[in-house]
Amino acid sequence: MNKEIDLGRRKALSTGGIGLLALFGGASLLRPGEALAEWNQKAFTSKAVEEALQSLGATNPEESSIFIRLTVPEIAENGAVVPVGISTSLPNVEQIAIMVDKNPNVLAAVFTIPEGTAPEVTTRVKMGKTAHVVALVKSEGKFYRTSKEVKVTAGGCGG
Repeated sequence: MNKEIDLGRRKALSTGGIGLLALFGGASLLRPGEALAEWNQKAFTSKAVEEALQSLGATNPEESSIFIRLTVPEIAENGAVVPVGISTSLPNVEQIAIMVDKNPNVLAAVFTIPEGTAPEVTTRVKMGKTAHVVALVKSEGKFYRTSKEVKVTAGGCGG
């Protein structure tokens, strides 16, 4: 009996989901590509931090461990899931980026921060080996950065 209920519920949910998708699409409430994130291919394929910075328009970011709080573990026992947190007291933050200097592609993530949103992000990154994690913050058109070394003991980008 439980299997019948589960199958019925799944069918209803999937059919309802398809129906809603068709309804929104037909009413022009859902447009293809609208939910896609901006992608800076050159930045995300960069092999060095300086190259990624240049691709993001951050030619000479100011060092600022005072205004940027980068939270990473000193030692990551599993390089496949290294927690990273970035918050800042800088005003009018537009963007926060995370880089790992020894990864094959150094740019791990870029977050656009909408106006009025708390300038903080948390995520997990993959690290192949011991490296510096770099936090880059764009505030009022100017870039600031800070970094910390994370020692990786196992796993990661090819380990």
